Amino acid sequence: MAWRKLTVAITALGAFAALSPATAEPRMALVIGNSAYQAVTELPNPANDAKAMAELLAAAGFEVTTAPDLGQAEMRRAVGDFAAKVAEKGADTVSLVFYAGHGLQVDGENFLVPVDARISREADVPLQTVRLTDVMNALAAVPSKTRIVILDACRNNPFSEINKVVGRGLAIVDAPAGSIVSYSTSPGSEAEDGSGANSPYTGAFLTVAKDPGVPIEQAFKRVRYAVHQATAGRQTPWESSSLTADFAFFPGVATSAPVVATSAPVVAATDTKPPTGAAGTGKPGAGPAGQQVAAISPRGAGRSVDSWRSELRTKSQFEAYELVVRDDTLEAYQAYLQLFSAAPYQTRVREIVERRKVMIAWYTAVTVNTPGSYELFIAQYPGTDLFGTAQRLLGRAANRQIAIATPVAVGPVCPPAPVPAVQPTKRRADRSEKPEKTEKPSKKGRRTAVRDDGPPPPPPPPSSGPPVSIGVIGIPIGPIGPRPYGGGPVVRPGGHSHGPVGPSGGMRGTPTGPVRGSSGPVMRGGPTGAPMQRGPVGFGLR
Repeated sequence: MAWRKLTVAITALGAFAALSPATAEPRMALVIGNSAYQAVTELPNPANDAKAMAELLAAAGFEVTTAPDLGQAEMRRAVGDFAAKVAEKGADTVSLVFYAGHGLQVDGENFLVPVDARISREADVPLQTVRLTDVMNALAAVPSKTRIVILDACRNNPFSEINKVVGRGLAIVDAPAGSIVSYSTSPGSEAEDGSGANSPYTGAFLTVAKDPGVPIEQAFKRVRYAVHQATAGRQTPWESSSLTADFAFFPGVATSAPVVATSAPVVAATDTKPPTGAAGTGKPGAGPAGQQVAAISPRGAGRSVDSWRSELRTKSQFEAYELVVRDDTLEAYQAYLQLFSAAPYQTRVREIVERRKVMIAWYTAVTVNTPGSYELFIAQYPGTDLFGTAQRLLGRAANRQIAIATPVAVGPVCPPAPVPAVQPTKRRADRSEKPEKTEKPSKKGRRTAVRDDGPPPPPPPPSSGPPVSIGVIGIPIGPIGPRPYGGGPVVRPGGHSHGPVGPSGGMRGTPTGPVRGSSGPVMRGGPTGAPMQRGPVGFGLR
């Protein structure tokens, strides 16, 4: 196995021994540190960061699995095995994943880079890396009490071939319910590897997390301000939280610290209202079915700018600056800019605000994912590092809408076969009488009984010539056509043949000869049913 798995036994430290039964839930951690990259320059600190983090988590009661320098297949396997272990522990487990190494964003999606990745074009990124979404989904699929993901992964992009077609840093990710995701720097920004034994982010976390009783959200706020100060404002950690349970790394009572007491979310909506537009018009703001593309925030709205301004008025510039950096919302930053103008803090805050607006607008564009959403971003931020990506995704979304709107021909459509017209059957005037029956021909000859049950149904129209009457009763018959065997004409009463053609050229049962077994032609047709007069001109039917 290429990657080395190490299970760190839980040490009987005093801090862990003080865990109360209420807080002694199962704790599982996976720590990945990718330093030995094969296609790009190695990173010195991820290996050190992973080792120090594993020791801290073990002291905090976690059963830690370390997996340094993983390739893509090994990284995916490690995440899958870890999720299986969490599932075995039960639904009360706290699961934590720490990753240190390179990270990239492509088309608004974040990727963690294994050590064996060789990326020469943008299309290589999803094929040779691990999606952060896949890691989050693997954890979310396992019932657990709390899920923590810590990413020290926003270092500069080492793959120069794609530097111009992907954005800087990582994109905004909204944490699933019961989770918190912490980044070593703000969305769209790059983190520093640091010149010491650990990166600025991991170094600050190792110090803050040891404080007893500090809720994890407050711990990350303290880490943010410490890193921001240590890097002179170049790096400001960021997190997205949807936690549903309290958590602290070490038990105890939190010491008093200048922490902003607010329930405001980490990311707030911009105050920019997008213009409206109709779908397909090419105007910014166009959305599906003519709907307006509104700014989407991955978190709900927090305190208003006016509320923050009222609080900051009573603070000094330095105190106000520390408060807004810890809180890290646009409303807090905007209130600070309205009240204070002295450098260097005013410049740092303004840079954070401008970049945060860009990244929230980018989050909105890729979440809506329509031509209108990308047109809006292009119109608002034409000079950013995400402009080229927005143009490419705009073309992709437009092509997708064209494909949806254009019907696809499955094959030639044949017209249905014509249905023959059905001639209505004429009903009898007297329904009490039984329908006409045809007697079966005897062995001696074929005979057809004709009953005088009223006028017969009208025959189908002849193809040519008027109706012909035979004998004295004037029965209409069909046209006279040629004999099938070359003889004289064949008489078809009512358009139907009543027997084969005889050798003499006449039809059996016609006046040319009597019916076999009888003394002469007989017809029944009188009003009383009495036989009619026999004669040589009678119609030989019975």
